[in-house]
Order: sequence, then structure tokens, then C-alpha cells
Amino acid sequence: QSFKLLGFLDVKNVPCARESVLYGSVGSLVVGLGHFVATSRVRRSCDFAVGGFICTMLGYWFYCRYNLAQRRIRQRMLKEGMRNKLLFEGSSLDPERKQTGNERSDS
Repeated sequence: QSFKLLGFLDVKNVPCARESVLYGSVGSLVVGLGHFVATSRVRRSCDFAVGGFICTMLGYWFYCRYNLAQRRIRQRMLKEGMRNKLLFEGSSLDPERKQTGNERSDS
């Protein structure tokens, strides 16, 4: 069974959603309590806690999604490189194959 935050964000199936909500809640707690300890104003501390949740959640969301995109790009490049290695291995197009003088003159 999936859990939808605010009715549209499927926390279980969307990458980075779970971690973003968890880090956001920790950020909310830290900012809210920190402001309360510093000022002893409850309502204002709750406002800061909500702001801390939003900022921490969005900050970690973008950080995590950027790293996920970078990882997918590296995986795609590695997969393509492995496919090319298998395809060109032993042929004249193989970059690792040492070319002799006879092969150079034929090409």
C-alpha cells in the first residue's frame, strides 16, 4: 500500500521522496526548537519550524535528484561502453588492439 503525501506525492514509489520528507522533519525540529530556545516565542517558533521543513525538504530533494540523474548518466555510459566493448572486441575498430605495420598499410 502506498502513502501519498498531500494527496499527490507517492512517498513509497517516487525516488528521493521518503528521504526528503525525513530530512525535512528533522530540519523542522532543529529549526523550531532552536528558535524556541533562543526566543521563547511559541507561535513564531512554529512558523520557523514550517519554514525549516520546507527549505530542508526542497534542498535535499534537489540534491538527491541531481545525484540520481548523475548516477543514471554514468550507468548509461557504462552500459554503452560495455556494449561497444563486446561489439568491437577483436575487430579492427577495437581501440585496445595493437595495430601492426601490415594492418596500417591495408587500411
